[in-house]
Amino acid sequence: MSKSTFVLTLKLNTEKYQEDILNKRLDIGRQIYNACLNELFKRYQTMKQSKLYQETLKMDKSKERNKQFRKINKSFGLTEYSLHKFVKPMQKHFKKNIDSFTAQKIASRCFDAFKEKLFSPKIKVRFKKYGTFNSLEGKSNGTGIKYRGQILKWNEINIPIIIKKKDDYAKEALKNRIKYCRILRKVIRGKEKYYIQLILEGIPPEKERTTKNQKVGLDIGTRTIAIVSNEAVKLLELAPKIDALEKEKRILLRKLDRQRRSNNPNNFSENGTIKKGIQLKWDHSKKYLKTKLELKEMMRKQKVLRKQSHEKLANDIISLGNQVYVEDMNFKGLQKRAKNTTVNEKTGRFNKKKRFGKSLANKAPAKLIEIINRKLNYVGKEILKVNTWKVKASQYNHIEDNYQKKKLNERWNIIKGDKIQRDLYSAFLMMNVKDNLEEIDKNLCNKFYKRFKENHQKEIKRIKSSKIKTLGSMGI
Repeated sequence: MSKSTFVLTLKLNTEKYQEDILNKRLDIGRQIYNACLNELFKRYQTMKQSKLYQETLKMDKSKERNKQFRKINKSFGLTEYSLHKFVKPMQKHFKKNIDSFTAQKIASRCFDAFKEKLFSPKIKVRFKKYGTFNSLEGKSNGTGIKYRGQILKWNEINIPIIIKKKDDYAKEALKNRIKYCRILRKVIRGKEKYYIQLILEGIPPEKERTTKNQKVGLDIGTRTIAIVSNEAVKLLELAPKIDALEKEKRILLRKLDRQRRSNNPNNFSENGTIKKGIQLKWDHSKKYLKTKLELKEMMRKQKVLRKQSHEKLANDIISLGNQVYVEDMNFKGLQKRAKNTTVNEKTGRFNKKKRFGKSLANKAPAKLIEIINRKLNYVGKEILKVNTWKVKASQYNHIEDNYQKKKLNERWNIIKGDKIQRDLYSAFLMMNVKDNLEEIDKNLCNKFYKRFKENHQKEIKRIKSSKIKTLGSMGI
């Protein structure tokens, strides 16, 4: 098992000439990345045209077929190591700016982005546009990009690193071994800022780390989360503070669209759609570019606020117990549009094919699961993913010991005459699954149901009596 790692991000105290050098090196990194990607596309197209590939493609799916594909990939140079060989002469050309380890890491990054296409040809891998390649990293702290006593050293530039006197967290973190360093560029309020990220071996310093060996059940929706343990029951909205920013974001998007149409009236047809079949030239005014920067800043704020909210919530969940159970959800599937066209029986209109893409992008429930799992790894645990199809937590009734299908808009269950919120009950059942993660333990449910019911009533009362916003999916 690989050792735990964590990231410490520190601001660089850069001067103008150093920023110019960093920008130059980031753009060289972008060019190397695009050259590697272009080479992979060439090799991939050549491989697809080979007879051996076509014959293997017709084989039935099996381990033998996968083994044959790996051999073909290797023979056509579609491996990470072969890309390292390809990037070597390029690095020599840019050796004053890019060291060999950093060049290899760029090649690895490119291959990691491309390798998914080898298994799923429909996946799109895109080239990096100018100004969008914002990070470079080394392979170790021994050569290339190095941290040495609060100074970033890299190819004849030495940049001081800002560590505040009262930053005890950073001082404690730096006692761990530095595996490698990453340079990061961010645009904050329209200005470029530069950081160093130290990838450290070990676990991050923390005032208190939970050691409770208790079970916690989670039912994560597209916008809400239900949390159940023997101590507490909670029904919360995910990242509630970003909704205000989402409204401002929509206003900026509409403003941007109006400016685009005003600047380029000839690029739109009479029905308002963009003209197709001809090459269009787009003019962008200064006001349009200013609005675009405002939108970019708004999206950055959303990202930061969402991460902060998820980190805090993950800490609260783990404080209840280190055995965390959650359904094995396919969030990517929920983002996709519906395939079949359906008609609303009441209105006679076609139903929208949009599903949950927007709310999943705003609330990022998958990111929360990732953060919880990362924090559990620090104490030698991992998140326990329950088999969704076998457990069927949303349909099961532990009193009657049967399954009842429910519509999505049915938000309450009747359990032995008790009115129980559906998501909270699912989380309760999740907490009481067996060790195989495929069955609900009815005896455990009966044992802890009374305490759950009491905590459930307290939580529903809290939500109703407080002024917090409730969502339709909560049913309250």
